[in-house]
Amino acid sequence: MAQTAIDIDIDEIIERYPGKPEYLIFLLQDIQAAFNYISSEALTLVCDHTGVPESQAYAVATFYNSFSLEPKGENLIHVCLGTACHLKGSGLIAENLMVNCLGACALAPVAVVNGEYQPKVTSPKLMKTVQKLGDE
Repeated sequence: MAQTAIDIDIDEIIERYPGKPEYLIFLLQDIQAAFNYISSEALTLVCDHTGVPESQAYAVATFYNSFSLEPKGENLIHVCLGTACHLKGSGLIAENLMVNCLGACALAPVAVVNGEYQPKVTSPKLMKTVQKLGDE
């Protein structure tokens, strides 16, 4: 059976680490970074390599917010819902976009788009940013 490019990349990531349970999180982090999510197939391969039961690996992958078991879009937008941002209207901006405090209260309300902080954001400003992303 021929391997796909994704299988080869996952195998390359897995081969970087010894087959021991203590490397589970490192493997998941590298796979998350490479593919922007952890597929069920990747989780199974990691479990086979480390000897960690799939139920335990799934628990780890769902516990940490930095892991996603679902594919994410190309552009990631986070709107802060910490106290200062919430008081300045971030709840209205967020609607379906949610994240806990981003630790940038002085910039409230703040959003992060592809790792770049957007200070004193408003709904029109955020929509303009999203439209620019769509044009790229």
